[in-house]
Amino acid sequence: MKIDKVYTRGGDHGETSLIGGDRVSKADPRLDCYGTVDELNATLGLVACALEPSAAGAHLLPIIRRVQNELFNLGCELATPDPDKRAQLPRIEPRHVDALERDIDAVNDDLPVLRSFVLPGGGWASAYFHLARTVCRRCERLVVALAQAEDVGGELPVRYLNRLSDALFVWGRWCAWKDGQAEPLWESRST
Repeated sequence: MKIDKVYTRGGDHGETSLIGGDRVSKADPRLDCYGTVDELNATLGLVACALEPSAAGAHLLPIIRRVQNELFNLGCELATPDPDKRAQLPRIEPRHVDALERDIDAVNDDLPVLRSFVLPGGGWASAYFHLARTVCRRCERLVVALAQAEDVGGELPVRYLNRLSDALFVWGRWCAWKDGQAEPLWESRST
């Protein structure tokens, strides 16, 4: 792949091209979906930077890099309305959801049982995981809405995002635990 020009001027009037060539408004719900996947991927870039000095980094950095590639594939999938063209692209598959479940299980048993809701925090890596989790949940809501109106390639995009948001929560907790940081907990009576 060669990308030699960053600007094309093709979007100067509020439209863009989907994979396959269809021109649509930049306000199209499909763009909200794959744009939010891109935002999630950028947030995982922050997670990766925060993991470098973290005790959890050696285990989680390779997983985050894998997930970033999977998210790029998901973005391409969502940017392709034509099912025949979509079938030719790398796609989210059941094995990706299974891998997330294994990755969750590999660290979840280390964690103390929760007795309250967790507030974002617990060190930089943990806090960025919580930020990524909220972006992932928003992305999931957008994809659910799009799937109710258009074909998004089946149920796997939603299943993957649902499982990923669970993983991001657990990984954030695990980072706090590995780094010896206290997890801020919701105190319902503090207000």
